Amino acid sequence: MKKFELTFTFLQLPLDYAMLVLAGFTAYSLRFATFAKSIRPILFNLRWEKYWPLVLLTAAVWILIFALSGLYGTNPNRKLARDLTRVLLACSTGFAGITIYVFFTLQKFDSRFLVLAGWIIAIAYVSLCRILMTGLKILLHKKGIGLRRTIIIGKEIIGKQIRQTFLNAPSLGYKVAGTYDHFDAETEQAILKQKPDEIIFTDPKANEAETLEAIDFANEHHIAFKYSADLFSTISTNMAVSTVNGIPIIELRLTRLTGWGRIAKRTIDILGSLFFIILLSPIYLIVSLIILIETGRPIIYKNERVGKADRKFFTLKFRSMYQKDSTGIQFGKKADTAALAKEQELIKKQSIKNGPIYKIKNDPRVTMFGRFMRRWSIDELPQFFNVLKGEMSLVGPRPHQPREVDKYQKRHKIVLEIKPGITGLSQISGRSDLSYEEEIKLDTFYIENWSLFMDFIIFIKTPFVVIRKTGSL
Repeated sequence: MKKFELTFTFLQLPLDYAMLVLAGFTAYSLRFATFAKSIRPILFNLRWEKYWPLVLLTAAVWILIFALSGLYGTNPNRKLARDLTRVLLACSTGFAGITIYVFFTLQKFDSRFLVLAGWIIAIAYVSLCRILMTGLKILLHKKGIGLRRTIIIGKEIIGKQIRQTFLNAPSLGYKVAGTYDHFDAETEQAILKQKPDEIIFTDPKANEAETLEAIDFANEHHIAFKYSADLFSTISTNMAVSTVNGIPIIELRLTRLTGWGRIAKRTIDILGSLFFIILLSPIYLIVSLIILIETGRPIIYKNERVGKADRKFFTLKFRSMYQKDSTGIQFGKKADTAALAKEQELIKKQSIKNGPIYKIKNDPRVTMFGRFMRRWSIDELPQFFNVLKGEMSLVGPRPHQPREVDKYQKRHKIVLEIKPGITGLSQISGRSDLSYEEEIKLDTFYIENWSLFMDFIIFIKTPFVVIRKTGSL
């Protein structure tokens, strides 16, 4: 395994260098292409004999920038998206360096095209190369090549979940070599026989002595040691340290979404919701007409939900159920009581979820067009108005009804720390097929590790999740 990872790490540097050199050569070829010369005549005098050594030198400097950006680490769990972001930033840093050099040294160099095209092509070539390398690694993992032999210690649920994840997804690069409830002298020899590359410790309730013995054992036999963080360790990733009259005070923040991050997210919500409201206006009109013809008014269904800091609001949806079966005060108190009673009966008989939230399978209250809307999540499109109003965000935890929130345990209420979203990490990870606990864990992870980049990835993935036909959002 270690040789496998080192081989890929070793190959990455010369491949990146080759892509950067190729980008420089491609930019030069494009500048001297007929179409480019017809647009703007060549005014500079930079012969090929002088140009290619400059490209080799510049590419070497850019490789140094890549290394300083952390693009050549040996972490086997590297994320492709994060590496591509670093490639963009590193190439942009190199581009800025060339621009500053030309400016301050007063070089007589009139081809801005070469610099600009070289920057763009370098990003494209290096990114494509890294995508292909990642694809090759995944393909080899699926064939059982280069897998990290892993021992899982712990009988908690998290241990079983990790084991099942590794078994179901060999592309992650793990092979479960053995599982043990506890670490003790008896298991040491059994573990050594498996010749593992790493140990994952998943028992947060283990006593200190057992944990230290496991760490010492791993260090002695040169085995990587990992552990699944407990609740305090997870929350403490967002620590803020300050002093009060010289006394250090540590604040455990529930989310990174503070200060300018909050401002940036709200700005994106406003601009994004306006954009989609305008873009989707023809669909709003068509859907409204179909609902009106099929079952009449009201077209918009107002469903009470709980948002940030326990504030209640009404999510806006296209009505997908018959009027007589729709719950909510907009249908009248008497009708609402009858509809709620019918819903409770259906929950008892046909709900496929446990815990505070519910999902009724083959719901007879849904209209024919309503089923189509729910299948493609069209019924949720009016929620862009909730986002514009500030009640929701484009990306965030799933909003739940007050009667569901009333059944939350204390640890579940972290999901009310930020605004709910039209889409979110739990929605793209399993849509409505997730269990309640799985959904809460994903939403908690999102809240604690929030970033604009994570929001972008979640939003981009959402339509692909809808197309794959895996439940309703």
